[in-house]
Amino acid sequence: MARGSEEEGALPGLGDPVSPARQPLAARMRPRRLSEVVGHRALLGEGALLPRLIKGDAFGSLILYGPPGCGKTTLAEVIAAETGSTAVRVNAVLSGAAELRDILQEARRHPGRRTLLVIDEIHRFNKAQQDLLLPDVESGAVRLIGCTTHNPGHHVNPALLSRSHLLRLEPLGREEVAGFLALALSDPERGLGKIRVGADPEVLGMLADLAEGDLRRALNALETVALATPVGSGITLESLRRYASERRIRFDDGGDDHYDTASAFIKSIRGSDPDAALYWLAVMLEGGEDPRFIARRLVIAASEDVGLADSRGLGLAVAAYQACELLGLPEAEYPLAHATLFLALAPKSNSATLALASAREAVRSSPRQEVPLHLRDGHAAAARRLGNGAGYLYAHGFPENVTGQPHLQRPLELFAPGQAGAEAQLAERLARLRRLRAELAQGGEARPRK
Repeated sequence: MARGSEEEGALPGLGDPVSPARQPLAARMRPRRLSEVVGHRALLGEGALLPRLIKGDAFGSLILYGPPGCGKTTLAEVIAAETGSTAVRVNAVLSGAAELRDILQEARRHPGRRTLLVIDEIHRFNKAQQDLLLPDVESGAVRLIGCTTHNPGHHVNPALLSRSHLLRLEPLGREEVAGFLALALSDPERGLGKIRVGADPEVLGMLADLAEGDLRRALNALETVALATPVGSGITLESLRRYASERRIRFDDGGDDHYDTASAFIKSIRGSDPDAALYWLAVMLEGGEDPRFIARRLVIAASEDVGLADSRGLGLAVAAYQACELLGLPEAEYPLAHATLFLALAPKSNSATLALASAREAVRSSPRQEVPLHLRDGHAAAARRLGNGAGYLYAHGFPENVTGQPHLQRPLELFAPGQAGAEAQLAERLARLRRLRAELAQGGEARPRK
């Protein structure tokens, strides 16, 4: 079991020490003091609470939540260094219950060490593994710093979350990343200063844009491009463009990006913004999202958000899903774009959604209505002897298919059509049908067609 205060270059809990010369640039440039940490002014800036708690060593367990490369593990290790704690770092991908038990038992035996347990990717631990931490976190035998890219509300046990302070770290800003890249390029000890490669602010800004707030990714890119640049020269925009042509955008298809981007996609369609809808579609496609997932969301939106205002949307969305099954990528992108644009530009109505909700509420809030005798199934002889179907009037035999016979024991009006698109005509027809049924119910005579 390794600790964070051991030999420089070690990755505590992950094996033997690695020579600093062999470490990636991102590892060599990792901040060692709180003053070196980049960004996060809301958490670490002047007047913020966290630096005062760290200075006084008065913090409890923490859950650090944010996208890759925003500094979660760095902040955890800086906190351990600033407080002189005995830091034990484990990765939830590689560790299990047995290792956790050993760490916790050791911490209980030596309470004076003030053990700080740093768990990378804590969302990877299952409920039972997370539950192992509860007694010692609650008693203070260990202080936990859990780092996760996944929403803790979904992936961290509520009991553990309630015993910890949740801190959200945002992606780093362009200027923050570019400034740190300039520092890494000039630092002769931990950075790339010895290879004497320069870069204009425009180049560093472009690198920061490519990294999308991920400082580790930006440093890895800088190291790759700088080592491919002749000594004594500068990184050019052209070499950076060649590197950028092979990049993959930041997209965690199993985490928040999956849900957040899909949410933005659907809400853009609902808001009739085809440009935004296409952008979020492209983000999902470039990020490697399953096209069938996208198509399923389109099918839902066709009924939930477009609905009766343009019923063609549902058929088109289903066709897009079938096209995804038939074609696969990359050709399936075209029907997805087709359906996205159609639904975004279509008139919108959620009347079907609201009507269904009203119907469910009517079912839940009142005793269930029995099926009227004349509407019951009368195909079997035994059913007919009970009177099922007796007196039923066949609607197709009457003008406008209205007989005046009730279809509920207690009439309800659940559907309220809107006025968008084709639904305006449906609203007129529904109003006429309701008037006609009311007239017939009050004694008017429905005569069959001749």
